[in-house]
Amino acid sequence: MSDIPLLDLNDGHDIPQLGLGTWRMDDEVARVAVRTAISLGYRHIDTAALYGNEAGVGRGIADAIAAGEVDRTELFLTTKVWNDDQGAARTRAAAAASLDRLGLDYVDLLLVHWPVPAAGRYVETYETILALREEGLTRSAGVANFYPEVLDDLPEAPAVNQVELHPGWPQDALVAEHARRGIVTESWAPLGRGADFGDPRVAGLAAELGRTPAQVVLRWHLQRGLVAIPKSANPDRMAENLGALDFTLDEAAMAALAGLAGPDRRIGGDPRTFGE
Repeated sequence: MSDIPLLDLNDGHDIPQLGLGTWRMDDEVARVAVRTAISLGYRHIDTAALYGNEAGVGRGIADAIAAGEVDRTELFLTTKVWNDDQGAARTRAAAAASLDRLGLDYVDLLLVHWPVPAAGRYVETYETILALREEGLTRSAGVANFYPEVLDDLPEAPAVNQVELHPGWPQDALVAEHARRGIVTESWAPLGRGADFGDPRVAGLAAELGRTPAQVVLRWHLQRGLVAIPKSANPDRMAENLGALDFTLDEAAMAALAGLAGPDRRIGGDPRTFGE
């Protein structure tokens, strides 16, 4: 297995470019998945208060550390402040609760999960995360599902903006805007939940290269300089996803995958209205 590349963040830290997502895993599934992922070589784990599995994620990490497989400093762990916990006091309490469930002294990245612009608390929430960073409770401060107008309101550029991004919804303009601002783009639902795996442009490339459709799509993310966090509790799928690290797509292949984009290909909610 190839080593997972690291991308530099704007605060001096770095982030592994390929990680494990844990959305919709319960505590026990998350514990086993995280433990397995670390054994396979993953060092980047993504969770959130909303997922209800921070305790399981923390136990998986603790098990791996206890087994001597990894040190805490080798891991990159992300969690997120949910919409109901926005605002200074509630964000502080939510972060403390997340750390307690995780059984950790700090996380590597703490995100505002959605901007919820109608509530008007995303700036205060982000400022609180910046304060938590200064206090050592998170190493990096970031956001998720933000767009340029709300990024403009923040006192400093986040290290990461985690957004829905896959070949059907490639977010080209936002990725370019992030690059201009020095923000790393992280893709959630990077495989588009498999919607394009049967498309001839994906399936054909996979057959030609002797790869799987998932590996082809993840390679597209990596070559665009994005961070991808595919979710899987299946050890074979986790190992398969790591296979995206040891081949390349040529310009024709990247262009073919760009053809999958469409105006109605979003899977999740619209960040401008989600949470209202």
